[in-house]
Amino acid sequence: MLADKMLLCLYPNYNQIMKRTISILLSITFAVLAHAQKNEVKKYKIRTVAFYNVENLFDTINDVSKNDEASPIMEMKGDRGKVYWDKIHKLATVIAQIGKEKSNTSPAIIGLAEVENRSVLEDLVTSEQLKSKRYEIIHYDSPDKRGIDVALLYQPRYFKPIHHESFNPNIYSDGRKIFTRDQLLVSGYLDDELIHLIVNHWPSRRGGEARSRPMREKAAYQNTKIIEMLKKTEDRPKVLIMGDFNDDPINSSFKNVLKTKAKRSHVKEGDIYNPYEKMFKKGYNTGGYRDNISMFDQILITSPLLDAANKDFSNYKMFKAAIFNKSFLTTSKGRYKGYPFRSFSYGSYTGGYSDHYPVYVYLIKEH
Repeated sequence: MLADKMLLCLYPNYNQIMKRTISILLSITFAVLAHAQKNEVKKYKIRTVAFYNVENLFDTINDVSKNDEASPIMEMKGDRGKVYWDKIHKLATVIAQIGKEKSNTSPAIIGLAEVENRSVLEDLVTSEQLKSKRYEIIHYDSPDKRGIDVALLYQPRYFKPIHHESFNPNIYSDGRKIFTRDQLLVSGYLDDELIHLIVNHWPSRRGGEARSRPMREKAAYQNTKIIEMLKKTEDRPKVLIMGDFNDDPINSSFKNVLKTKAKRSHVKEGDIYNPYEKMFKKGYNTGGYRDNISMFDQILITSPLLDAANKDFSNYKMFKAAIFNKSFLTTSKGRYKGYPFRSFSYGSYTGGYSDHYPVYVYLIKEH
């Protein structure tokens, strides 16, 4: 008290000086706190969702109910068992790495194409590289004459399915039914958020792109019907459409039927975003077809899973899409240099992985 009186005698404006000093110190403190809060490192959950055409994953047992004799492994005359287990090992090696650099684990969910049956999937998920992930399997036998199916694998610690069913696209050409792959719908909770996945393997380009185009457009239309079905029970379903579409992102099945958008900024409510269209236009590929690169493998995202500004991640949103095209998966020389390192060629086992690269997206949300 005495010291304050002495300071008042020496500095008549002492109280004003103190108030101004306290005000300045408080302003500095609030500014520092605001800056620290603004620059606080946010923590995110990161989940990888992937798709992989595994190129003729057939077992070595002849199934008389289907034309599996036409599969490359059944046409071989050598040690089929050795080839089969080497292919299982190689595919598991790939799956174990997809998205791991960010999510620290293999995909939470991965759709597959060109699998023969549930048995080959069981061999895959119990392989040395994947058994610790405890992948569960969702699979239906499709009407495809060769017996190749689509399937979904998931890590139950991240994803809990509540419903799944198979849809026959009911495609006809020249008055006859085309026995092609079905479309697999799986709905479930990714952590605590409901999402839906549609796994596709659309009709091939056999007979030429133009002639076979209507079949893929009909397959695309079946996807729109599934999405409309989901909308009857959910206002804004979060849907990931994945597959080997046998079409590039710029083809009519995407642009005219699914009406996909190539830019985040162009995506409006109810639209479907295709992050692979921009990659395709830059020259990236997931495979080759008749001496031309192709991007038949893609993952599409409906608008509720997308934040155009990449700012709101309070719920799961797609952060990034990518192609898993590591050098060991790529042919290093010869006519098909730069293409995926395939498993089979001209009736022989090449020791490769698949004639397709896997594709994947990161879904992220704030902790």
